[in-house]
Amino acid sequence: MLSFVQEGLPVRVVFGAGRRRQLRDEVRHLGIERALLITTPAKRAMAEAMAAEIGERAAGVFDRVAMHVPIEVAKAGRAEVLRLGADGCIALGGGSAIGLAKAIALEQDVAIIALPTTYSGSEMTAIQGLTEDGVKRVRRDLRMLPRTVIYDPELTVTLPPSIAGPSGMNAMAHCVEAFYAEAATPLLSLAAEEGIRALAESLPVLVDRPDSLEASAKALYGAWLAGMALGAGTALHHKLCHTLGGSFDLPHAPTHALMLPYSAHYNRDAAPDAMARIARALGVKDAPAGLFDLARRAGAPASLAALGLRHADLDRAAELAAAAPYPNPRPVTREDVRALLEDAFYGRRPQSA
Repeated sequence: MLSFVQEGLPVRVVFGAGRRRQLRDEVRHLGIERALLITTPAKRAMAEAMAAEIGERAAGVFDRVAMHVPIEVAKAGRAEVLRLGADGCIALGGGSAIGLAKAIALEQDVAIIALPTTYSGSEMTAIQGLTEDGVKRVRRDLRMLPRTVIYDPELTVTLPPSIAGPSGMNAMAHCVEAFYAEAATPLLSLAAEEGIRALAESLPVLVDRPDSLEASAKALYGAWLAGMALGAGTALHHKLCHTLGGSFDLPHAPTHALMLPYSAHYNRDAAPDAMARIARALGVKDAPAGLFDLARRAGAPASLAALGLRHADLDRAAELAAAAPYPNPRPVTREDVRALLEDAFYGRRPQSA
């Protein structure tokens, strides 16, 4: 018998090519008086151009975004908001830029507008990972939820395939775990299945034709759905990636892209209904094998070894991931996780059922 709690999150979504040009209107819509633009050094010129368009409501640009949101960067961002008297943050970038804006909002009373430039999907959640003392800890708080998200495929159409593909697989991971995470609901599962379908159709096109605006829009559509699906929570896959990223400094999206087939294979027999829906959305017979093939097609790293992890690190990674596991359909043990990591270290193909 069905039993669930569905909580609707109040995010305004503005979707379409060229929609970033409405940023000034969206700032006014939220009543933001002084907005700090948060981005990476590579996107500083774009952020400064947006600040010029906003005019007197722009407080400045902060471009110290770093992967996995180190606590030192979060503190610097919070200090900048206080120094400038900002009441809003505009995050221009991927999950790291949006994550920094969330870290600021957790401590300061600021409204967030997100302009995603990758396919992470994190802009639709009140979830954020902060890294301190080599450990990435995940928090969930509605204060971190962006008030408005502007999806403009013109911002992602310039992504090189080496970034677009793994970024899309990162979003795919949110969809996969949404079926069996602790707060899964029928609505979020529908979003997850459609998100997988949209990403599976668009990512191969973006690898072959990075300038395809239509494929970019479909991938952003899939990322939007993935972000909503992430409201169901996370399971083993995200715990593994948070461990590998926060404690071993592996890159975020490539790690997600590489690990997804292995974490799905780990849970295959414990979540057969979820695997059937994933396989259906992918158009394949076996979900983990289909995810492996798509990840390789999308440019995922060949192995943990190729990402730079040492074989000597596998024991420590297994210990960390199993010490405080997220809720998962199959029990998480150090021995089983260690075996999973061994397969991922060598890039072995998950065996079909």
